[in-house]
Amino acid sequence: LIAIVLCLFASAAAAEDRWETLQAIHWVENPHSSTQPGSYGELGPYQFRQTTWKMHTKQPFHLANNRQVADQVAVAHYEWIKAGLIRNGIKATSYNIAMAWNAGLSSVINGRAPARSRDYASRVTNLVSDLKSRQLASTR
Repeated sequence: LIAIVLCLFASAAAAEDRWETLQAIHWVENPHSSTQPGSYGELGPYQFRQTTWKMHTKQPFHLANNRQVADQVAVAHYEWIKAGLIRNGIKATSYNIAMAWNAGLSSVINGRAPARSRDYASRVTNLVSDLKSRQLASTR
């Protein structure tokens, strides 16, 4: 019974971190919720590229601007990155997930993420910490 409770707690904690990390990625990627394509054709709150979008859904790419659909794809992409990091012996921290989101999973696995992606990951991690602090303060 204790093992089941611990597994459920760990699962809930991972989902919390996932939400916080995805929210922070959204704030860094598209803080004003622009529906215009980015300089590389990225769309939506998470600034998906079409190739990334197609990895996780058969929905048309223009739906990347639909927050509900984009959230579903973001969760799938987050879990794909997380699994890839774990499979390669890398901790699936918010920092590493954000860095892979920005630079690509292989760049993180190979230790070749550029400085701009490390800066991006630091910004995301700082926002995640802020979100966690706010949540903690609101429960007191």
